[in-house]
Amino acid sequence: MTTPVVTRFAPSPTGFLHIGGARTALFNWLYARGRGGKFLLRIEDTDRTRSTPEATQAILDGMSWLGLDHDGEVISQYERADRHREVALQMLDAGTAYKCFSSQEEIQAFREAARAEGRSTLFQSPWRDADPSTHPDAPYVIRLKAPRDGQTVIRDEVQGDVTIRNDQLDDMVLLRSDGSPVYMLAVAVDDHDMDVTHVIRGDDHLNNAARQMMIYNAMGWPLPTYAHIPLIHGPDGKKLSKRHGALGVDEYQKMGYPAAGMRNYLARLGWSHGDDEFFTDAQAREWFSLDGIGKSPARFDFKKLENLCGQHIAATDDAALLHELQGFLASTGGTALSDEKNALMEKGMYCLKERAKTFPELLDKAEFIIADRPIQPDEKAARNLDDVSRGILIELTPQLQNASWSRDSLEAAAMQFAEAHEMKFGKLAGPLRAALAGRSATPSVFDMMLVLGQEETIARLTDAACESG
Repeated sequence: MTTPVVTRFAPSPTGFLHIGGARTALFNWLYARGRGGKFLLRIEDTDRTRSTPEATQAILDGMSWLGLDHDGEVISQYERADRHREVALQMLDAGTAYKCFSSQEEIQAFREAARAEGRSTLFQSPWRDADPSTHPDAPYVIRLKAPRDGQTVIRDEVQGDVTIRNDQLDDMVLLRSDGSPVYMLAVAVDDHDMDVTHVIRGDDHLNNAARQMMIYNAMGWPLPTYAHIPLIHGPDGKKLSKRHGALGVDEYQKMGYPAAGMRNYLARLGWSHGDDEFFTDAQAREWFSLDGIGKSPARFDFKKLENLCGQHIAATDDAALLHELQGFLASTGGTALSDEKNALMEKGMYCLKERAKTFPELLDKAEFIIADRPIQPDEKAARNLDDVSRGILIELTPQLQNASWSRDSLEAAAMQFAEAHEMKFGKLAGPLRAALAGRSATPSVFDMMLVLGQEETIARLTDAACESG
């Protein structure tokens, strides 16, 4: 029996789900889901000044939009403080940790003296091996008794073996003088208690792994598999920041990127499977592996994101796409579509979703559906509704009215009209677009007629033909 895979995503609630955090969550989700394992969510809310219910909700909302479902309850790190303290006290009893009574002033004096003498400034506590009978009645911290010689090797699935000399690691504090556990202890205890088998996180945590491994070793716990993934950079090769654009996942939802396209793009950001660029969730779950993650930072590229999102919009089931479109409108405070408009949108999705890269682009193409009579043409379209064009519409409308409402029949009626008047079809298309959509750039006029239906099409053409110049 092999141990079932358990991964976790452990964000700090700082107000939104960062795009880098979203990719970390995705990698953990893909790894677990592709192996029939569990994907757990832990909120690292020990910093009470920054942690708020609103910030936690923003993380949950971001993951929900991305479709990254987790197993079991959301775990609060803060609520587990008693368990973290318990482990520190167990280490104290076992002699793998000790009470340190050194004050901040004494630690500072040690470092200044070491600096002056050219020695390492890593604090070496005089209390490490002190006889408990010499302990004063004073505040103390509990420190880990770290090995002083040898080396710690992090066997990392992405970075390879990373070796850190133990004389470069100090006896880190486990419990502060007020009895509160430090972050490093909390992470190690939580990962162990949650049966996490694979710790997949940003490589900014790589040095933390050496310290957390010492806690595991002191407690005699089996180590998880580590995979530290490079951070995301902007197009200029510098660490992703606000100057490169949106940082929060919620902003990408409001910009109208489909979640499937976002998942696909984030998966490709630092991980690859051959030359595959576009793939489904099922393929990503099947293909994802830690050995496909590169060692170099990935660069965020909006053009690639848009290209993939366009492919996903085109490939998505119409009803599912419409459902997500409604979610986009809700997220931006847009007007919800009526049942009637919804039905028309689903009917017309075949001619709307091709080449639309975002939901705003999709809605722009759907303006002929969303707009209500009387259609108000924009400035460019209005130029196609001069007196000559109105005359064309007045004459053409009855012929369309008598056509059977199929694409072939409508095209034939329009072509016959154009030939009879010795004009190219383009001369007809401009006035028809203006009348039906109020725009000069629209889906095919025949697609618009078929989606709108005969009654609405004739009504719009009649309105445009009868308006006074």
